[in-house]
Amino acid sequence: MQNEYEWVYLYGAVNPLTGESCALILPWANTEMMQMHLDAISDQVGLARHVVLVLDNAGWHTTAGLAVPSNITLLPLPAYTPELNVAERLWHWIKAHEFSNRVYDDYEDLADNVCSMWQNLQSERIQSLCACSWLPED
Repeated sequence: MQNEYEWVYLYGAVNPLTGESCALILPWANTEMMQMHLDAISDQVGLARHVVLVLDNAGWHTTAGLAVPSNITLLPLPAYTPELNVAERLWHWIKAHEFSNRVYDDYEDLADNVCSMWQNLQSERIQSLCACSWLPED
């Protein structure tokens, strides 16, 4: 028996105070896909708002090849500190509750399930999982 794997990548950004989110399901983790995600966030929040996007130091997050929109500031975390990124709690919950111990027919089936999961993710769930006492409410 041969095991084969296909991956989809959920590029997601959340506001832990409001539960607002922006996500793209994409086929690769690279600079081009990250650029698409930044552009989607920028478009969704509009030029009247400014986003500080906390992220880890993955190569596609910090590459000079990104054209960061003017309404986004990237805030890379120190190395090996995923606990400082509130979205990590959401990723762990999603993996444990939505995608563990499941088999999908093919790439499209997997992508469709990830998309459906995100579309049905309630803002209250995002808020409860990503809440931190040190985040200001103003």
